[in-house]
Amino acid sequence: MGRAAMRPQDMLNLLHHRPFEPFRLYLSDGVVFDVRHPELAMVGRSTVLVRVPAAGSSEPLLYRFVNCSLMHITRAEPIDESTRAYNMRSAWGGFRLSIG
Repeated sequence: MGRAAMRPQDMLNLLHHRPFEPFRLYLSDGVVFDVRHPELAMVGRSTVLVRVPAAGSSEPLLYRFVNCSLMHITRAEPIDESTRAYNMRSAWGGFRLSIG
């Protein structure tokens, strides 16, 4: 059975939830990206452009952009484990967003 791709609306739901909850994206090749602010990701029809901030910066200064195909995002999880139960019920629509 084929794996379902993350939909643009799934990503938009994560980015527009208030209060915003930082999350981690896991890609099919094992690469991981943290989205710690909603302005650090831009959603397209089949991709999400993740802005990677400069390491060690207290401000979200841009270091580079990474274009990630939505179909290669295998799951998204909250970064702060202490808020996991809350996130699963609210921002995450009652489930762990795991594609597969």
